[in-house]
Amino acid sequence: MRKRHIPLRTCVACRTSGDKRGLLRVVRAPDGTVAVDPTGKASGRGAYVCASQDCIALAEKKRSLDRSLKATVEAHVYAALRKQAAARG
Repeated sequence: MRKRHIPLRTCVACRTSGDKRGLLRVVRAPDGTVAVDPTGKASGRGAYVCASQDCIALAEKKRSLDRSLKATVEAHVYAALRKQAAARG
């Protein structure tokens, strides 16, 4: 029996790799808007961050998501990330 492939992604803040489901995805849509992607399937350029408050704060401080997405990430996106991370526990 073959083992199922688990996609790995890298957090833009702490640079650690983890499985795709354990990270939060932020996407820049083709129209240029930036939003949190809870499904992980939205079209556009995506970047991943760990589901921890520390990594989200570090990404905001270092502007890592801005560089990865090549767009300006607004404060409400970081607030949505914090809320989603808190919901995951």
